[in-house]
Amino acid sequence: MSLSARLAAAQQTQNQQQQQQQPAAGAGGQPPIDRGAASGTDRYRAASRPQQPNDQINEVRLRIQRRLADELGPTLYGNDRTQDDDLDTKVRESLNELLAREETPLSGADRARIVREVVDEVLGHGPIESLLRDQSVTEVMVNGPHFVYVERFGRIERVAAEFDDESHLRRIIDRICSRVGRRVDESSPMVDARLPDGSRVNAIVPPIALDGSTLTIRKFAAVPLTVADLLNYGTLTRNAAEFLEGCVRGRRNVVVSGGTGSGKTTVLNVLSSFVPTDERIVTIEDAAELQLVQDHVVRLESRPANSEGRGTITARDLVKNALRMRPDRIVVGEVRDSAALDMLQAMNTGHDGSLTTLHANSPRDALSRMETMVLMAGMDLPSRAIRDQITSAVDLILQVNRFKDGSRKITHITEVVGMEGDVITLQDIFLHEYAPDARGGLLKPTGIRPNFSDALAPYGVTLQQTLFAGRGW
Repeated sequence: MSLSARLAAAQQTQNQQQQQQQPAAGAGGQPPIDRGAASGTDRYRAASRPQQPNDQINEVRLRIQRRLADELGPTLYGNDRTQDDDLDTKVRESLNELLAREETPLSGADRARIVREVVDEVLGHGPIESLLRDQSVTEVMVNGPHFVYVERFGRIERVAAEFDDESHLRRIIDRICSRVGRRVDESSPMVDARLPDGSRVNAIVPPIALDGSTLTIRKFAAVPLTVADLLNYGTLTRNAAEFLEGCVRGRRNVVVSGGTGSGKTTVLNVLSSFVPTDERIVTIEDAAELQLVQDHVVRLESRPANSEGRGTITARDLVKNALRMRPDRIVVGEVRDSAALDMLQAMNTGHDGSLTTLHANSPRDALSRMETMVLMAGMDLPSRAIRDQITSAVDLILQVNRFKDGSRKITHITEVVGMEGDVITLQDIFLHEYAPDARGGLLKPTGIRPNFSDALAPYGVTLQQTLFAGRGW
């Protein structure tokens, strides 16, 4: 037998073995997967996607929804949707009339389900509207039209909700973006936006997202968390809370650092609640999400370029403009670029008591990131000059970490002391210490009294020595 004949026979035997190993069509309720034509991702999605039953109610819902669109199309999808309450009433009245003419027999529960799903689709956010209403859900993650995950109590789980197809998901994304004057398309495939309640939205669409459009919504509590809530959750201790309140009232500049989803914005909201009500606060954010309780607050939001590539307003532009608005405090939602230079300048030029957040793994890393972001401004500044600016501007660094069990805790409250040579000196005022009887650990004072204690006296703040001694639990 020739070599080519032996190779052909071996290939035929291998193919027969593979066919025997593949499950029969329909085995276990799943169709066979064409392993020659599908990629690894496609095989995973085909195997893991739940089978949808032939639901007659869904057919009625789609039919009713099309009829509703024919009757109220200009009202539903027009630019003028200012009277949301009136529109909601009109939609529900039209739905009841359409259901009354529907020939398919429906129970009361089926009618209520159809009304709820159609209203969510035409006025809300489609299949994820119920998840946004669920108070236990803190984050909604859509990985393509058929894969929806949520975070509950710090843990991620998959839910049964899904979109009909990619175009359905894109319609919801476009609706979210259009409400806040943003756009997302092939020329601008990434967008940061927000919902009317302030929840943060990020969307990425093809061609950047390879497996379908991706939508991530980080929800915020309808009622902002207070310092009492953080005490109950074990995020910080009473001694640490009293110390931080004294630092904010005493106009210390505070930086909150941490990873994604660690709770930086929540901590920033709590810190801002300590600001006296007779002070003017200017907030600067890429997507407005801070929930300040004071009345005298001016909220500014950056803006991306329009379809012509013009009209960009960066956070750095807003920080510069804020200096002309007579602020007592400047609160920057997050510093992530060259705006760090202007933020440091503001802190060093009479705007004490400013607050901001940034991404970092530790207080020391926060200083390094800040130095790197200053260099992004394009100015050829020596490292020594940048570190002098940071030392003069920043008084306190709070490190927030998210633990394996989903809990979020402040692990460091660190004072920026000064410079020793070319190195910035830090000292920890409070440190997180593991304690099995205290939900994984608590902040404990190190016994060190901060150097700026005496500087708080002109603002009527006195830090008791007992804050820095004892357990403080």
